[in-house]
Amino acid sequence: MLYILAEWLDFVGPLNLIRYITFRAGAATGTALLIGLLLGPRFINWLRKKQGKGQPIRADGPQSHLAKRGTPTMGGLLILISVTVSVLLWMDLSNPYVWACLLVMLGFAAIGFMDDYDKVKKASHKGVSAKMRLVLEFAIAGFATWAMTRISGTELYLPFVQGPVIDLGWGYIAFGAFVIVAFGNAVNLTDGLDGLATMPVIIACMAFSLIAYLVGNAIFAEYLGIPNVLGVGDLTVLLLAIVGAGLAFLWFNAPPAAVFMGDTGSLALGGAIGAVAVATHHEFVLAIIGGLFVLEAVSVILQVFFYKRTGRRIFKMAPIHHHFEQMGWSEPTVVIRFWIISFVLALAGLSTLKLR
Repeated sequence: MLYILAEWLDFVGPLNLIRYITFRAGAATGTALLIGLLLGPRFINWLRKKQGKGQPIRADGPQSHLAKRGTPTMGGLLILISVTVSVLLWMDLSNPYVWACLLVMLGFAAIGFMDDYDKVKKASHKGVSAKMRLVLEFAIAGFATWAMTRISGTELYLPFVQGPVIDLGWGYIAFGAFVIVAFGNAVNLTDGLDGLATMPVIIACMAFSLIAYLVGNAIFAEYLGIPNVLGVGDLTVLLLAIVGAGLAFLWFNAPPAAVFMGDTGSLALGGAIGAVAVATHHEFVLAIIGGLFVLEAVSVILQVFFYKRTGRRIFKMAPIHHHFEQMGWSEPTVVIRFWIISFVLALAGLSTLKLR
């Protein structure tokens, strides 16, 4: 909105600052952070009054989690409000990548909201059926991928390899949709401890904000040997808005959490990061930077696969963060150590930009 206004006024005087992605990204971070901190207390109180008993806690989960009964969920709405307002203020709304990524973020948020609402209404940990969720997620992700590939192309890039490896054609739409859906659900599985998913999401967004900026800059992209996608640099603003909103949410989500993110937030944020990875053609780098989320998802897949075939479990409990809780690690210990792992993986993913 402000970008369009500044452009209409020909970026006169101080409005010239709005021309620069770096300025708008910083402003978006501050705006989302401020909205989240100011709105947070009243919003959480409103959720507590509306939900009553809060998010249902699984009886078969870690016993220490039973003390969390009554904590409201759907706190992801606070993040989404902060991000959406910030993005509409500071991004170039004529950029098609903005709307594709917002479609994924808000579409996945709607699916997560339906799931959270169903759980709270029925006072059960069972929400919308998995099949229904996946159908809706793939429909949204597939359309967004199709919209982005009309501009960015369908070439597949790999870490450590300079230039495109293969042009997938229409197959890229299925591939991109899978990446978005898989990462959205991986973040959703990780959101099981106070603050566990929030900080790794922030770290991943900071890493991809650099990638988006470099991919959108022809000079940097040519120097590094990475794909150059015109216009994708503006997604830096979206990612740093998520960082600001995430930090504000972490203020209230830090142990002991006053509010849970819920599927509303975790699906939306994971989907948004996945969409940015598709837009920048850095899907495989996402698997490195978001390696913690991948590990959480794989732990669940392995647990279910082996249990159905052998009747035995690989982990004491899945996702894997619960395994470490059952080993005797305290919740803050698990959370902080997983944050450290996430930070190291982000650095490893960024190193692939030069090693080509």
